[in-house]
Amino acid sequence: MSGPSIPTPHSDRRGADELRALAERGARELRSGAADEAGPAEVVAWVAENFGVSQVAVACSMADAALPHLVAQALPGVDVLFLDTGYHFLETTFTRDEVARRLEVNIVDVKPAQTVREQDAEFGRDLFARDPGLCCARRKVEPLQRALGGYEVWFTGVRRDEAPTRAGTPLITWDERNGLVKVNPVAAWSFDELVGYAETHEVPVNPLVANGYPSIGCAPCTRPVAAGEDPRSGRWAGLSKTECGLHL
Repeated sequence: MSGPSIPTPHSDRRGADELRALAERGARELRSGAADEAGPAEVVAWVAENFGVSQVAVACSMADAALPHLVAQALPGVDVLFLDTGYHFLETTFTRDEVARRLEVNIVDVKPAQTVREQDAEFGRDLFARDPGLCCARRKVEPLQRALGGYEVWFTGVRRDEAPTRAGTPLITWDERNGLVKVNPVAAWSFDELVGYAETHEVPVNPLVANGYPSIGCAPCTRPVAAGEDPRSGRWAGLSKTECGLHL
């Protein structure tokens, strides 16, 4: 299923204190960070028990569809947010279309306030090369924050093995900046486990993954990585930047 609209906040959307308390209870019940912490399916089941599908969003970069598939098993028809930055590889938009066609989810294209042409007119061409932090803020962080206002909880595919900055990723937490519950069900998975899930369930995988791109962002700022390199070392290669700002 596919649909372009971003939902407006529900009139019965729970307040921040109640949602924060739910996140704290979820962290305890799912044993986040413990040796016996809950597996991905148990995490998703907990969310399904405590939230309706209209209150839930899945953020997906379209490197693969493992996370949307996993969530849709318990929450069919869930909204999958795709940040349509205007700079994506053709393979990434192809994967988005395949996810919409093959999975029981609703793809929501989240667009920046400005087109690339409008941004170029205001800031000059190739802002990503001169100020990647500002480019990400305008084309990723602000649009996602705006989109998340219609939900109570969002799922991400952040994994602890991706980079040292993500090593402490919890299964569930309160997202203070965005004002909702943040859930990272595959935090403990390795890259091989992620690929294994995708193969087992025959879900779409971005063709670039097989060509040395374990982490895929915008085309101008992403390169393939060599075997043994940090999976995210191909993002903003040669710069001190390691995160776009979505998960800070």
